[in-house]
Amino acid sequence: EAIEAAGATLLFLPPYSPDFNPIEQAFSKLKAHLRKAAERTIHGLWNAIGRILDLYPPQECANYFANAGYDAD
Repeated sequence: EAIEAAGATLLFLPPYSPDFNPIEQAFSKLKAHLRKAAERTIHGLWNAIGRILDLYPPQECANYFANAGYDAD
């Protein structure tokens, strides 16, 4: 009431859903590749991440956003 009395309006965010977060899909792919690489050292892990990032073409990243309901425009 105090907020509205001051002339402000409360806007509530929708409940969180991983379905609407494009990074969830990208991390899923990253984790699968990291498990497959099975690196056990920090140096090896960072090298694997560098190689894996090359597996994310721009169109695939755009598809993650589209699948989460974001408009490309």
